[in-house]
Amino acid sequence: MIAPTLLVLAAGMSSRYGGPSKQTDTMGPHGETLLDYSVFDAKRAGFGRVVFIIRREGEAVFRERVVSRLEAQLPVALVYQDIADLPGDFTVPASRAKPWGTGHAVLAARDEIREPFCVINADDFYGREAFAAMAGFLRQPAPAGGPLALAMCGYELRRTLSEHGRVARGLCTITPDGLLSQVEELTDIYSTLTGAENRSPGDPPRPLTGGETVSMNMWGFQPEVFPGFLAGLADFLKTHLLDPKAEFYIPLAVDRLLKSGAATCAVLPTAAQWFGVTWQEDKPRVQAALQAIVAAGDYPSLLWG
Repeated sequence: MIAPTLLVLAAGMSSRYGGPSKQTDTMGPHGETLLDYSVFDAKRAGFGRVVFIIRREGEAVFRERVVSRLEAQLPVALVYQDIADLPGDFTVPASRAKPWGTGHAVLAARDEIREPFCVINADDFYGREAFAAMAGFLRQPAPAGGPLALAMCGYELRRTLSEHGRVARGLCTITPDGLLSQVEELTDIYSTLTGAENRSPGDPPRPLTGGETVSMNMWGFQPEVFPGFLAGLADFLKTHLLDPKAEFYIPLAVDRLLKSGAATCAVLPTAAQWFGVTWQEDKPRVQAALQAIVAAGDYPSLLWG
């Protein structure tokens, strides 16, 4: 049986975080990053290798701070998110400075991955249970002749909020049989006394209970998903090419596949406490959370021994 691959989104610009890159900032008791914990969990869940999506201009620093430490644990490959990597005859407008988003980033690995794979963010802590559930899903034989079988780990919204600023989350609608029917990207969610709200430009605040299921960008895919992402990006660019801030998110690509009937997406529920660093002020809370799970015996104090 082919071991699944871990695909890590590490090309982000950390625009809200400030200071050092979120991907390489130290969080654990011995200087571990959140990425270290994800790779540790993936390895013990049975993933066979890790592929990092990075920006080419940051390669030297990434190799020094990340690859040099992790390549002794799992085979490592690097691919590059290139702003000019666009389908068909599309070209980058002069007004475009930032990458095209997470869905575009995934496409950077289309020539590198030939096996089932899990996509995660480099700067999130997902928990051991989530990696075990995803590995179990990806080891199942892909159905023959039917729609692509995708998966997403779902988290309770209130377990993913920051006390220090607004966050982006994929709000999920789930069918009675546990399949994702829609994922809506909300980019401005903040805590309230009664739960949470999202504020979209030009719209009134949208109340949320905090109990909603959200995507934290932990997805399980088959390599056959790449053509669907590429077609989705082309459709996106037809209407958003000249918008310098528009991004082609993974949920947009998945939603398109679901609505066309080309795929189904199982929601793998997890009660894990997600944590991550959107803002610099989140760092002490994350460090304390890592200390607590180490003290509880869930992880060794010196992660890589």
